[in-house]
This record gives sequence, structure tokens and C-alpha cells, in this order.
Amino acid sequence: MAGQETTGNRDGNFARCRDGDTKLKTASGTAVQAFTNGIDRAMNQNSLVKRSIVFFLVPNFSMIAFATAIEPLRIANQMLGYDAYQWRLTSVDGKPVTASNGVECAVNASLEDERRYLQREQRPSMVFVCSGVHVEEFRNKSVFAWLREEYNRGVAVGGLCTGAHILAAAGLLSGRRCAIHWENLPGFSEAFPKAEVYADLFEVDSNLYTCAGGTASLDMMLKLIGDDFDANLVNKICEQALTDRVRSPQDRQRLPLRARLGIQNSKVLTIIEMMEANLSEPQALINVAHTIGLSRRQVERLFRQEMGRSPARYYLEIRLDRARHLLLQSSMPVVEAAVASGFVSASHFSKCYRELYGRSPQQERAERKILVAA
Repeated sequence: MAGQETTGNRDGNFARCRDGDTKLKTASGTAVQAFTNGIDRAMNQNSLVKRSIVFFLVPNFSMIAFATAIEPLRIANQMLGYDAYQWRLTSVDGKPVTASNGVECAVNASLEDERRYLQREQRPSMVFVCSGVHVEEFRNKSVFAWLREEYNRGVAVGGLCTGAHILAAAGLLSGRRCAIHWENLPGFSEAFPKAEVYADLFEVDSNLYTCAGGTASLDMMLKLIGDDFDANLVNKICEQALTDRVRSPQDRQRLPLRARLGIQNSKVLTIIEMMEANLSEPQALINVAHTIGLSRRQVERLFRQEMGRSPARYYLEIRLDRARHLLLQSSMPVVEAAVASGFVSASHFSKCYRELYGRSPQQERAERKILVAA
């Protein structure tokens, strides 16, 4: 039913504690022990922590980002023995939402319901926007207004995966730190230059929570649970989730270059790092070579040995890859995508793009629009 809150307490295998009235429903000695440990910990708090969380689902949302946000909350409830975290799922119209993997997810409420709760002072503790691919196509002004209203009334607002894009479009991230999936970061930076976006796993800036998606949702929620309770509970959740550690916000999103490219030569890796850091303003190869104490000829030889192509060719390919991400992950005009990838000539950009990908940038953008419309 619309507005019905969902909690981790569905299987009756752990206790529920409300207003001091403790009722034990266990199916095993393990559950009894979990209950006892949870209540002992909870009663050591000045008061029982209770958070009501809204997950707003956007079409094509990332299922992995969503699932890894909810699961640690469910496990926390089970460990504690009471519903410290309650949640409900919301969509624009209250109808099911389809994730990017094709799975349809039913929701508990609509945007209209959420506005009604807000007017009745039944606002949640937190709102998380969960989105995924094609997020730049989401332009619902009613949702933007609702997010601003929630935030202005003291509700913490967050974004999972590409959710930061919607928060920025709502005007909430100007001058604020945020995180977004690495694949969307270039387009996001171009679209929202006033947002302080980082390639971190997650960012918490006052009452704003953003994460890069994937399993980074788990890390951000563990941070939230740790702040509410203690490291002991977080460690127990990690054991249940079969994860060996809690990653820090600054842990890298992508694999290290050494692992990603499968090469060991430190000088070649340094050159590639410099290339990746200067895609919009390509550096002259001779300057790059001098920076690491090599001649241009030495760099050419090393690259052909390690990468099977010249450094100039490799640099061109990663710039074209950046341009392709901008064409697929943003609504940036083709010319602007070319400039952001270090091309000064539109015709040269189109020629190089077609040679590498077998279609023009314009065709790439047109095919993307067809996919989004579908």
C-alpha cells in the first residue's frame, strides 16, 4: 500500500523492540544471541536510534547500488534486535520502476504521497535518489522542488550511483562536495561546474550524502551505521555481507593502472597517468618525456614494447574514449564533447572517431537517443 514502510524485520527470526516492550520471536539460538547482543548495545545508547529513509527510484536505476544500500540496513536491524532503520520506496507516480537490468521494482509511495507526509510533518530522516544510466534525461521539476523542500526542512538528502546528477539539477550541490560514478564524472563536471565533484567512493558534506554507485553504497551506509552506533556493529555487518573491510571515502573507484593495463613498467605507467590527467589539454610528448627524464625516442620504444602502439596513438585513443563517454553519458553537444576531449577541429575529431569506432559522433549520439527513448 502507498506509504507503507518496509523494514528488515520480515522473517520473524529476530526481536522487535518498541517503547520498552520487548517481544522475542526467534527460530534458533543464534537469533536469541543476536537479539541479546543487539538490545544490550541499543540500550547503551542515550536513546534508541530510529531513522526513516525514503529511496526514490528513477527509471533505469542501478540495482547493485540500490541493493547494497538497503542490505546493510536490514542486517543492522537484525543484529540490533529492533528496527533502527525503516524505509519505503517511492517513484514519481507510485507505479513500479524498472532498473537498468530489466527487473521491475514495486514501490510503497508516490511523489504526491511524499508531499503529503511533508505537510503533515511526517517527513523522513533521509531521502536517497537512486538512479543509473541516462540520468541526464531526467528533468522532472516537481521532483527537484520536492528534494529542495525536504532538504530545507532538515532532511538529509543523498544520491546513489548517478543520483548526484539529480541533486545537482535540483540546485543542491553548488559549492558542495559530491561523488559520482567515474564513467559519468566528465559529463557531470561539464554540466555542473559549481559542484565540487571527486572521484571518491562516497562523500558526506553536512546533510548531503552521495556515492559512486556499485558497492560504494555499502561503504557509505556502513559509515552512516557506524556514526549511529559503533565499529563493532559495522564489523558484524561486514562479516554477514562477506566483505573483508570498510573502504574509506578516498579509496579509488577504478582498478589501479598497473592492474587495469596489466603492465609493470613504472615509467610507462607514469606517462599514462599524465595523459589521463590532461585529456582536455593534451601535453606535447616531448614535454612528457622530459618530465620523467627520458628522450622522445626512448618513450616511443617503451610504449611500443609495453602497449603495442605509439604513445601518440594511445593518447588519441583515450581522448576519443573520453569523448565517447561524454556522448553516451551526457547531453553535451558534439562540438563541446570534442573540445572537452582535447580536439580543436570538429572535422578532425569526426574523422578520428569514425576510424576508431566505425561511426561518426553524430551517429553515436543519435543511437543513444533511440536507446533512451526505448
